[in-house]
Amino acid sequence: MSKVTVVGAGKYGSTTVQRLAEADVCDEIVMTDIVEGLPQGLALDMNQARPIERYRTRVIGTNDYADTAGSDVVVITAGLPRKPGMSRMDLLGVNAKIVKGVTEAVVSHSPNAVLIVVTNPLDQMTTLAADVSGFPRSRVMGQAGNLDTARFVHFIAEKTGTDILEVRALTLGSHGETMVPIPSQCFIGTKPLTSVLDAATIEELVTRTRDGGAEIVALLKTGSAYYAPSSAAALMVKAVLGDTGEQMPVCAWTTGEYGVSDVYLGVPARIGAGGVREIVELPLTEGELAALHAAAGAVKEKVAELGAVDFG
Repeated sequence: MSKVTVVGAGKYGSTTVQRLAEADVCDEIVMTDIVEGLPQGLALDMNQARPIERYRTRVIGTNDYADTAGSDVVVITAGLPRKPGMSRMDLLGVNAKIVKGVTEAVVSHSPNAVLIVVTNPLDQMTTLAADVSGFPRSRVMGQAGNLDTARFVHFIAEKTGTDILEVRALTLGSHGETMVPIPSQCFIGTKPLTSVLDAATIEELVTRTRDGGAEIVALLKTGSAYYAPSSAAALMVKAVLGDTGEQMPVCAWTTGEYGVSDVYLGVPARIGAGGVREIVELPLTEGELAALHAAAGAVKEKVAELGAVDFG
């Protein structure tokens, strides 16, 4: 029996559960949260939607990590979201404590799971989860590239008036200020993006993509994005459960690819039952490669700040 756990019953977590349940890709999804009654109520509501939406996946809401035992995949969404004016890095200390505790709890009950981290700051929290879990690095990855790429695609389609399903794009690097959109790997149909838009316009889209999360936070005022992020996380879970080997940008541990080593960074990777099968090296321009190296350096600097966190 296939089983997925989503830690956190906020909007991101619960919407991820809903997307996975409606996709009917596993037998059981456990949604856990520290708030009593919240995951139980949401689970009951989703289960009552099953005959209408025609899916069989059963959702279990709980406050007890024992109910997560034997999960194939665990998605960690727990943590504080950004508020207007906050950067992802402003969440480092408080979310580090949360992710550490969550990782210890899920690993004790699901020692063979693949961990997918979505808590911000993403690259640092993925590193922390890997360190705390003791899992092989291939079984711990972060969700960012799918989301950032989807935002880039949306902005390209809007600017060019193109069918969004005809646009292919890619973003790498960190989930934040050193995000690296890759115009050389972007296409509208069969046409390279660089042949459709001039450099200045592409740079405008790159900047808006990099600030895409902050734009939504500023508009919402009391929360952060969750519709597109939950779709991005669900896509990764599906690739693991289906052992598809699908290529997608994820936050993965690098071992020399693109000239980068020993850091969790957004790179193209093939995803399957064991997590990251391999990192795929695509031809990047010199500028894109330099930006990727700069992103790796910035992530390493911030990872070092984890050492100053008082975990109690």
